[in-house]
Amino acid sequence: MAKPRYKRVLVKVSGEALQGGEQWLHAPTLSRIAADIAEVRKLGVETAVMVGGGNLVRGTVVAAAGIERAAADAMGMLATVINALALEGEIERAGATVRTLSAIAMPSVCEPYARQRADAHLKQGHVVLLAGGTGNPYFTTDTGAALRAAELGCDAILKATQVDGVYDSDPMRNPNAKRFDKLTHDEALKRGLGVMDAAAFALAREAKLPIIVFSIRAPGAIAAAIKGEGKATIVTP
Repeated sequence: MAKPRYKRVLVKVSGEALQGGEQWLHAPTLSRIAADIAEVRKLGVETAVMVGGGNLVRGTVVAAAGIERAAADAMGMLATVINALALEGEIERAGATVRTLSAIAMPSVCEPYARQRADAHLKQGHVVLLAGGTGNPYFTTDTGAALRAAELGCDAILKATQVDGVYDSDPMRNPNAKRFDKLTHDEALKRGLGVMDAAAFALAREAKLPIIVFSIRAPGAIAAAIKGEGKATIVTP
């Protein structure tokens, strides 16, 4: 059995990955992803997870409907807390201990985020769910993922998506899209590839964090990516 390539990782899970059909939280999908995260922890990998909220509220979409952007983004950040709490219960049922930390303080629901607290939880063997994005408007959860990965000293960012890597165009629309197995940060930036949003990518690049982009659709996809198995694109410093 292949061994994990990293000691500490941050997994970015989008809100869309948790939905199915018209269900904003699809129970079988939620359970599958939670079991995968628990399996990563059982491999001995210190695991942080940044959760998105796009299945519930996307700030830019709400803002386009007429709500002030800062308020719209706050709504999106609150949506990530809902998703984190849903994942928390499922990961615990899968056999791993969990601590949910939010960048927006709501102590009656979960712990406020602090770097030292998150680091201690990781060292103690808990899965750390990171909710609330960065806690600030105008920043995506991609940026939150890169920021937390850098400050927590993670070895890699694992970006779980709906496709099996990075392409030169949308493979859902272009059947001839070219897929990359490996890229450098500079190559991805030069080609304008949508690895992460610009602010997130700049942070990852500065921190020299590799980004592994893979599909979360298959059972065990996160554990496979950590072990270097399955299809993925690796964006290296």
